[in-house]
Amino acid sequence: MQLNRIINFHKALSDPTRIRILALLAKEPQHGQALAERLGITPSTITHHMARLRDAGLIKTRREKNTIYFSLEEMTLQRDAQATLNFILESVNGLMKTEGEEGMSNSREKERDRVLRNFFTPDGKLKQIPVQCKKRRFVLERMLDGLTVGRKYLENEINEHIKTFHPDYATIRREFIIWGYMYRDNGIYEMNPPELWKRED
Repeated sequence: MQLNRIINFHKALSDPTRIRILALLAKEPQHGQALAERLGITPSTITHHMARLRDAGLIKTRREKNTIYFSLEEMTLQRDAQATLNFILESVNGLMKTEGEEGMSNSREKERDRVLRNFFTPDGKLKQIPVQCKKRRFVLERMLDGLTVGRKYLENEINEHIKTFHPDYATIRREFIIWGYMYRDNGIYEMNPPELWKRED
């Protein structure tokens, strides 16, 4: 579950030395000895911190002859920071719903049902991918049915799942990632809980 990923992300950032390491790596790749000298700590301490950052997916490595260079995995940093924000704001919004917002929610459900009837055949096949963003979101969320939060999927498993709805699995798989419905790590896909899905607003 991606809440665990958020927690691991913040644990990795909970040490000031690791924050300083990431700040240095944001400027340029560095090897361990250079980091140790710049921060005034021992190489073994650097090794410990780099292991924590690597486990959280916040750094990547590159070998040049006998030297390993570390660099910032900026996309992971941005993704997990945004996931934290999304999770907190969605939770707050859920707690602060008014009766008027509940009415809007019911209206949205009616609109969703209408879109799904228009874009899916009676046997559940997608006729076409909607161009309009809001309609596309309704369709993509319908195509998540059958996938389970917390389960890890190979790419070909996701492809086969999508093909039960529509043949263009590459486009739809990419949309799953773009909208935060799923995340990919080393070819393994996992569905995010609804709290982490991006919103059209």
